Amino acid sequence: MDTGLEEDYEALVQFLYMAPIGLLQARLDGEILMVNPLCAQLLMPLSRDSGLSNLFTALEAVAPDLRHRVAEFEPTHGKVCDGLQLRVALNPADRRAVQYLSLSLLKLDAGRIMAVLGDVTQQVVRERELRQSQAWLNTIVTGLKDYALMTLDQDGCVQAWNASVQRVTGHTRASAEARPYSLFYAPDAITAEGVKDRLFEADRSGWSVDEGWLLRADGSRFWGSCLIAPLDAPGDRPAEDASYSLIIRDVSDRRDASDALRRAIGSDHLTGLANRRTLYEAAELELQRWQRTPRPLSLLLIDADHLKAINDRHGHAAGDAVLRHLAAGLSATFRAMDVVARLGGEEFIVLLPGATLDSAEAGASRLCQAIANQTVHVDGVPIRYTVSVGLATMDADIDSVDVLIARADRAMVAAKAQGRNRVVRWQPELTASSAAPTAAAVAV
Repeated sequence: MDTGLEEDYEALVQFLYMAPIGLLQARLDGEILMVNPLCAQLLMPLSRDSGLSNLFTALEAVAPDLRHRVAEFEPTHGKVCDGLQLRVALNPADRRAVQYLSLSLLKLDAGRIMAVLGDVTQQVVRERELRQSQAWLNTIVTGLKDYALMTLDQDGCVQAWNASVQRVTGHTRASAEARPYSLFYAPDAITAEGVKDRLFEADRSGWSVDEGWLLRADGSRFWGSCLIAPLDAPGDRPAEDASYSLIIRDVSDRRDASDALRRAIGSDHLTGLANRRTLYEAAELELQRWQRTPRPLSLLLIDADHLKAINDRHGHAAGDAVLRHLAAGLSATFRAMDVVARLGGEEFIVLLPGATLDSAEAGASRLCQAIANQTVHVDGVPIRYTVSVGLATMDADIDSVDVLIARADRAMVAAKAQGRNRVVRWQPELTASSAAPTAAAVAV
């Protein structure tokens, strides 16, 4: 190497080590060739053995499909992923101890990749606060002529009605007064516990706002913004005398823009389902609600059986078609209030607020049966597949989302060991290698 090239190389190494962002170079199999101190600092909490030898191994817990993404990236160079958000649990005993990392991965040539890693925890917090503030401002400032305003009592029942309610929702005084505000939602979109949860969160934060499909009195639906705010500061009145303001607005005209933002931030790129970030946010909120007021809460982990064999035989485009087909089946099977997400690779999760073990198992069995009876056609080739499902439910021994998912994962592994195309409930005696059939297995 001549002097000029040596100096350029030394300058590059110096840049890598001094750069204010995490930089890492690795082989296509993930073997780390070079890593700067900041990147090593960000990766160390993820390392199971306190060592950093392979990027994919280090990130397996938070980005299990990263190896697959690199293997499937056919161009000799280019961007494999850009700003992929990774959620890192820093302390299993404290679910609030969470760090968010942003990962961009570049393929440099036929043998190397470059990772750019940064801590975006504060940015994520600010984004959440900004979305809530924007929803508040849109509700209060935009289109004030087109809103329904009513008051709610301490149980969330409509206490006072005015003509604006009929203008927006079609409900008359007789059809709305003394009924819970859930009458503006589809039956599978909110539970009685969910009604109380929104009131509690409004007391705690000053308001609670969400956006989604709402129902008019004639059964037609519209894209609405629903804001709940307490009329008194906490402690100013006894709980039995609490009251709230409910404002509903028809914002169908900006649904496309809202959907586009949600897809960009919280959706899986292949299936359109919720991504890991959205899943964990929803699951952590449900765990907080459970710890305040225990109620049924179940979780399913679904794995597409033999997907690798489908990829090997028919190509990865066929495997992607199977994953999209499974995503559509999940969305069609479960309720509007359920959170359906892609965990990574061929694994999916359904979080079921208010669902007991029996009702969650019934839904999972319907999914298994429906998938087994359908055929996916890819370029005229029929493909049949099945799914294995692990089921876990919340109890007092669970203190984090990861523990609940781990239980469902062990049950799913048992379902595969017992022959696949079935649902298995988590039981204390299950381990990751369980293979013996149990009475709780439901073959379909």
